[in-house]
Amino acid sequence: MICILGPTASGKTAIATKLAARVGGEIISADSRQVYKRMDIGTGKDLDDYTQSDGKTIPYHLIDIVEPGTKYNLFQYMNDFHVAYNDIVKRGRTPILCGGTGLYIEAVLKGYQLADVPQNTELRNKLKDKSLAELTEMLKTLKEQNGSNMHNTTDVDTAQRAIRAIEIETYMKDCKQFTQELNHEPLSKNTLVVGVNIDRELRRKKITARLHQRLKAGMVDEVRSLLAEGIKPEDLIYYGLEYKYLTLYATGQMEYDDMVKKLEISIHQFAKRQMTWFRGMERRGIKINWVERPENDEELEETVEKILQLAK
Repeated sequence: MICILGPTASGKTAIATKLAARVGGEIISADSRQVYKRMDIGTGKDLDDYTQSDGKTIPYHLIDIVEPGTKYNLFQYMNDFHVAYNDIVKRGRTPILCGGTGLYIEAVLKGYQLADVPQNTELRNKLKDKSLAELTEMLKTLKEQNGSNMHNTTDVDTAQRAIRAIEIETYMKDCKQFTQELNHEPLSKNTLVVGVNIDRELRRKKITARLHQRLKAGMVDEVRSLLAEGIKPEDLIYYGLEYKYLTLYATGQMEYDDMVKKLEISIHQFAKRQMTWFRGMERRGIKINWVERPENDEELEETVEKILQLAK
């Protein structure tokens, strides 16, 4: 397998699809939000990248597989990933894991052993009135007690996400022997992991440009449409970043200019946290071969050539 990872706006999807066209590959998404149907602009699915200049479409997996409003988790992802992975390998194709959700990528490469943690209604009721700062401190304490690095706390930007993380850590703490319902072999030894590094200023420039492009493309209307379907505002806010701020704007809780400003800041911060996670993966034993993201998209083919050389 080949894994292409990188922060938001690094061009990893375009690189992965061009690579797939060269090696007879299929993309397995490693994005925690692109699994949701009809959440296209806000999650940056960039589906046009899957159609190459010659008209050939690159097959992709784990995009548009669940309904908005549901809570898709790591346990489900691991199961769905291996179904897709085994299918691709069985057909003699090359699986290319591509995304920016470091937790999902690391779980696959290391073969995390997981249980499908049930909801704890009593615990949720106790935590519902606590602030995000209080929840974060509780989560840090639990993780220290568990010696856990299984769940990502760096991208928790809503109370709901923090409560779910606390729920998982509490389950682990209370279980003397953590139930291993999902146990797959690590794939790190058989995977070339490539990180797309992008200059900090170029990344900031592209994030800002892409945000305004997506707003012009109808990202606000996308959120309004989801709300009109009957999806609860708190469920959209749970998904964080674009869906958090756009929902607050669409429901009259935030002015437009303030929403855009705070969303842009949050995306920049998110990209930094992604890089922090990837550097942590390296410290935890995963070798990442970094390639530079060129400033011009026309030069992405050169990046693909570098990856092909690494693969050899």
